[in-house]
Amino acid sequence: MTAAAPLSALADTAARTILLRGGDVYSPADPFATALLVQDGVVAWVGEEGAAESYARDAELVVDLQGALVTPAFVDAHVHATSTGLALTGLDLTACPSLAEALRRIRAFVARNADAGRGGVLLGHGWDETKWPERRAPSLAELDEAAAGAALYLSRTDVHSALASSALRALAGPELAGSAGYTPEGPLSRAAHHVVRAAALGHLTPAQRDAAQRATLDHAMTLGIGALHECAGPQISSEADLSALLELAASNPGPEVFGYWGELGAVDAARRLGAVGAGGDLFIDGALGSHTACLHDHYSDAEHTGAAYISAAQIADHVAACTEAGLQAGFHAIGDGALSALVEGVRAVADKLGLERVRALRHRVEHAELLTPAQIAAFAELGLTASVQPAFDAFWGGEEGMYVDRLGAERAGTMNPFAALLRAGVPLAFGSDAPVTPLDPWGTVRAAAFHRTPEHRISVRAAFTAHTRGGWRALGRDDAGVLVPGAPASLAVWEPGELVVQAPDQRVANWSTDPRSGVPGLPDLTPGRELPRCLATVVNGRAVHLA
Repeated sequence: MTAAAPLSALADTAARTILLRGGDVYSPADPFATALLVQDGVVAWVGEEGAAESYARDAELVVDLQGALVTPAFVDAHVHATSTGLALTGLDLTACPSLAEALRRIRAFVARNADAGRGGVLLGHGWDETKWPERRAPSLAELDEAAAGAALYLSRTDVHSALASSALRALAGPELAGSAGYTPEGPLSRAAHHVVRAAALGHLTPAQRDAAQRATLDHAMTLGIGALHECAGPQISSEADLSALLELAASNPGPEVFGYWGELGAVDAARRLGAVGAGGDLFIDGALGSHTACLHDHYSDAEHTGAAYISAAQIADHVAACTEAGLQAGFHAIGDGALSALVEGVRAVADKLGLERVRALRHRVEHAELLTPAQIAAFAELGLTASVQPAFDAFWGGEEGMYVDRLGAERAGTMNPFAALLRAGVPLAFGSDAPVTPLDPWGTVRAAAFHRTPEHRISVRAAFTAHTRGGWRALGRDDAGVLVPGAPASLAVWEPGELVVQAPDQRVANWSTDPRSGVPGLPDLTPGRELPRCLATVVNGRAVHLA
């Protein structure tokens, strides 16, 4: 019999047969499982301690979990790896409390990076004027004073507008001033933002890009994330950026990366780049914070309805081309106006090519925040996957949040209706949209289970499923994201702690914690409690992170 080793022994990559025992294994195959056998990167067996003895005789490596919890690894279904890495390694303004403090941090950042700023671009992310007492972004004059002549790009927290210093505006060229969303003094949005972002990212060196992408993948591993969906496109990154990321992920131990290319009609480009779909951030509209999400009715704090970047007819053409090619399509749509155009376009394709052909490809909708009941029903009918970000509600929901500022209390209360989507049978895949909100999988599950609007809350178990198996199902993979025999052995190990069953209906929660119910528990995510710490991340049987 092979002697049990500590968790650190998972660093032995030569072992083909690994038995994990003496913990809690979250698996539908056995709600009381304490052990799991991995063979050649696949889950071979899940069960209880007594039966584990027979497998311990032949396993090349036996690991004593010492009470730790084993779960499927998380899948973040919407990230921007380079921008996330730049936020991790660059100027982070996400928690900045005021305009004055933001300017102070910009000055200090520019001073620390003076050498990099000569002939290059300095980048940062995360400012949010709605949380500042000044309630405004810095003027161009204030930004230039802080930037001290550097070409500086600072994306807003929603990444749909940005501050750009005069030096960066000059790099963007004369087309900037003629682009929609251009202002000579304030933040740039819409097409102007796309122009200046392209200029900023275009001046990254290969070394800067590589360091940023590595930072994202390395950070994801420490959080128990085993797979990422990269949402790329000509308006958000570049072909070179996506190709470099996919090559990096394929050639190094770490999370698996699946790319989406968001360009209208770009079936051939998506396949050439190795993308799994022609979607992701293919923008139908913008974002609420930047007043560019497309609404049916005016914003509460602006006399317009936002921006519509593509029409229902263009959506239909794209979905038809993808469906004919057997390729998944997808769109970024936040406002109810954008979602109406989306439903109209997809339904037209279903009428033309057949509903089952459309449903079979599980076309995606990213964000899908301001949904009406009729749109939720249409998602279910058309087989659309909702790729959503619960942290948006945690950041901007609530009685005094940005949603209320932009929409008023009544409309804000309808945002991110996760419970209604699940009741209708709409598949959910959870992500962060990092760097818009941080990579934080347990925080994401908590945000869905403790939604600021109580009627939109879902159980921790349903939220966890959306952040694990849901991400794989969004790729058309029904075999992954769950620890059962035959599934890929992509898993995470968490510090021991109390396991509970949390659901919006306390009667269900009380019943479920009875061992006779056979419902496996998960960590207690009650707000205020410390989130679980990842001890190990394993991808296809190979340990890629050990705490």
